[in-house]
Amino acid sequence: MHLDVLDLRNFYYRTQLGRVAQRAIRDQVVQFWPPAAGQTVAGFGFAVPLLRPYLAKSRRVIGLMPGPQGVMPWPAGMLNVSVLCEETAWPLSTGLVDRLVLMHGLETSEHPTAVLEEAHRVLGPGGRALFIVPNRSGLWARRDGTPFGFGRPYSVSQLEAQLKRHGFTPDRAVAALFAPPSTGRFWLRTAEFWERIGKRAPWLVGGVLMVEATKQVYAPTRGGLAAAVRRPLRVLEGVGQPVPTPCGAEPDRAGQ
Repeated sequence: MHLDVLDLRNFYYRTQLGRVAQRAIRDQVVQFWPPAAGQTVAGFGFAVPLLRPYLAKSRRVIGLMPGPQGVMPWPAGMLNVSVLCEETAWPLSTGLVDRLVLMHGLETSEHPTAVLEEAHRVLGPGGRALFIVPNRSGLWARRDGTPFGFGRPYSVSQLEAQLKRHGFTPDRAVAALFAPPSTGRFWLRTAEFWERIGKRAPWLVGGVLMVEATKQVYAPTRGGLAAAVRRPLRVLEGVGQPVPTPCGAEPDRAGQ
């Protein structure tokens, strides 16, 4: 079940813990995908906190928010780019998107298959998708006071297997959000330190998993006509062809 958009907005924009989470995840997204000119960047679920770095250079930025969650105008003080949509029918043309981010859109959906099918459809050739989900082994998935405590948490192998079943090729996976989900002053002040340490210390477990994947595109197969031409039927061979006459033999004049 999707969270309410007002709860998500209040967490990410009005709490210190939410701002810590937003910064940690967004920094990793930008590290994966530095802003580039001429790209169409879209987010599904509640991914808009991660899209602001792309507003300046991108050709188009779109924030897709599912109906059960609700929608809010974004970004503040600028022309709105967020839109309410159905999980099973995104208002985007096939192959339109160059970069697609999903956060709070897959693990909370009652129709994850439809979400992945739409993600595959809108992604263009050479496009990339980034799936951000709660880590089932992390502390953030065990606390209801954050959005990552709702829905289905994943392991890397679970998420990658689900993506492969829907036509994606996982390329790389990382964890983020290594600071504990605590509102204590010490943990909030040292959040950046824990992010740096977490990328070097395998014993630290991140609160979210981020899997980057590309869209599988299969080469078109030849039709049956070419195969039929290469292997023609031989049943009628010889019908209607003249019978050769031996050299020097007189033709049969019977019946003349």
